[in-house]
Amino acid sequence: QVQLVESGGGLVQAGGSLRLSCAASGIIFSMNVMGWYRQAPGKQRELVATISSGGNTNYADSVKGRFTISRDNAKNTVYLQMNSLKPDDTAVYYCNAWRASRPNYWGQGTQVTVSS
Repeated sequence: QVQLVESGGGLVQAGGSLRLSCAASGIIFSMNVMGWYRQAPGKQRELVATISSGGNTNYADSVKGRFTISRDNAKNTVYLQMNSLKPDDTAVYYCNAWRASRPNYWGQGTQVTVSS
């Protein structure tokens, strides 16, 4: 059974930081592209950042320079360090695991709220 369990969300003031974690089980973690997505109320889910099995990263323009994605294959965990948070970053953040020719897996989401 595949599980992606996010943690680390919460309420923070603008300019603050949070670190999200996503612990994966039931997949060959090191072979998956891991990603963070977010969905704000009334909006579509959007890409935040991805990291390949080889460590290559990709970021949405809106978070470049503020967010950092990383992974620890020994712990089957992917992280999202979020700095200089803005109210526009408020959303439910979802962890994603993707591998070619495999189902696309999602976590249950963790709420991030940034107050102004």
